[in-house]
Amino acid sequence: MTVATPTTTHYWPKTKPRRIPVPETSLYDNLAVTAHRYPGKTATWFYGQETSYTELLRLADHFSGYLAGVGIGHGDRVMLCLQNSPQWIAAAHAIWRLGAVVVPLAPMLGVKEFGFFAQDAGLKAGVIAAELYGPAKAGGVPNLVAVTLSHGLPEDRGGVAFPAGLDVVPELESGDVTWETAVQAQPAPLAEVKPGDLCVMPYTSGTTGFPKGCMHTHHSVQANAAGGAFWGNVTSGDTTLATLPYFHVTGFTSSLLSPFFTGATIVVMARWDRETARVLIREHAVMGWTNTATMVVDLLANPKLQSSDLVSLKLVNGGGASMPEALGKRWKELSGLEFLEGYGLSETMAQTHSNPQERPKLQCLGIPFFGVDARIIDLDTLQELPQGQTGEIVLSGPQIFQGYWNRPEASAEAFMELGGKRFFRSGDLGYMDEEGYYFFVDRLKRMVNSGGMKVWPAEVEAALHAHPAVQEAVVIAVPDERMGEKARALVVLKAGASLTEAEFITWARDQMAHYKAPREVRFVDSLPKGPTGKVSWRPLQEAAKAEILAAQQATGSSALQ
Repeated sequence: MTVATPTTTHYWPKTKPRRIPVPETSLYDNLAVTAHRYPGKTATWFYGQETSYTELLRLADHFSGYLAGVGIGHGDRVMLCLQNSPQWIAAAHAIWRLGAVVVPLAPMLGVKEFGFFAQDAGLKAGVIAAELYGPAKAGGVPNLVAVTLSHGLPEDRGGVAFPAGLDVVPELESGDVTWETAVQAQPAPLAEVKPGDLCVMPYTSGTTGFPKGCMHTHHSVQANAAGGAFWGNVTSGDTTLATLPYFHVTGFTSSLLSPFFTGATIVVMARWDRETARVLIREHAVMGWTNTATMVVDLLANPKLQSSDLVSLKLVNGGGASMPEALGKRWKELSGLEFLEGYGLSETMAQTHSNPQERPKLQCLGIPFFGVDARIIDLDTLQELPQGQTGEIVLSGPQIFQGYWNRPEASAEAFMELGGKRFFRSGDLGYMDEEGYYFFVDRLKRMVNSGGMKVWPAEVEAALHAHPAVQEAVVIAVPDERMGEKARALVVLKAGASLTEAEFITWARDQMAHYKAPREVRFVDSLPKGPTGKVSWRPLQEAAKAEILAAQQATGSSALQ
């Protein structure tokens, strides 16, 4: 039996080497070098505000002085919890200047969630969206720097609307400051940073329901920052559009670090809005756009969209849910481009696979990225499987994380050895075709992929059980035409309790980030149990998918097929 490996992949782009050298410098150095090369070049456009690379570096250097003044040093964890913005970018590079670690969090958390991250990561400071200052403070995050994103923006915002709710000016408690005050500090000394030092810790979750910090070094992040730029042929003459949130690993690498690695200009959106995206692509002659299929689907639904809006684009790629075939064809008809899908996880700092521009395949993860060794293993024997057979995708490469923060047992379980080599177990089922392209089949882990945002059912279930009317609850993933998937809760109420779906969803959104809260609730008399007494979630999920498919066939819909 012959097993195909990355060294015998039948197709590889002729213009690309199999491996690239990973920069042995810090992420701060990327901005510093680019600012030295292109000092007056626009780094970011943000609702009419243009910031040069020199100015962005200046903001980062001065903010590092504030952080050092409150005791931040090498290895300390600092929270970034705000929307995409020049402030997010400058703050991250200031943290790296000190050799400290960025903890990126979604700007939609509640008090309990802030409390968990403050304790688990041992946060020493936080940069917070002004509208979330109260919950972050109540959650115990120290040394907060509040950012009002509307501050300093020009009246002329380039013909697009600034997102509502981002103009809050909070009343700060003693010891906390505004962004404008913090960047008045004198720059801190530049720390000595090594490639193996931790630099960012995105949180993921799993079957236990407890979020886990993924420890990434400058080396593992640089692998995809540089690799993404080379793979996408990004140049200093390009303009890219950032719509994926920077707290998400794909947005972080593909929509921030890779463009900055080459000196491109980034048109930054604080929140997704399909009309704003249409106008910005057209008016700024955007060439590169990394997104989710959900965003493309939403843009296609914009009645104002025309082919002429998209003529500047040369590369559109992304991950998350697969692009429905019919919509993928419509996208190509309008733009002339294939939507290039890829694959990655928080543990791999986004891409480990990507479709080559010269020869993509539909609804396909792509081929292994620079230096990535990907295999398919049998779930029982843990031995490698030949092409065409379905098993777990395991990964080895320069972008693989170091393990989970303060979770040695989970870290040990996440890795295995194959042929004397260490591989990360993705928890995803897939197969490889005869040309070395990988395809996704299903998940071993329970997860809802809602528009590219990962929702872990166990975490949501733990919160739902806190409702006084709930006896039991289980969360499953069901197909959704707009988001790819959405979370559905099946709930057994306590005897005599009364609760509506709307009431429960409203309550759930007060308990957790909105993207985690169930979009649907079904009240049931009981939940099926397995031999050990645990709820059998998979049959419920399969039944829900079958129900939706039957409804689509009855109405002639094919968007989700």
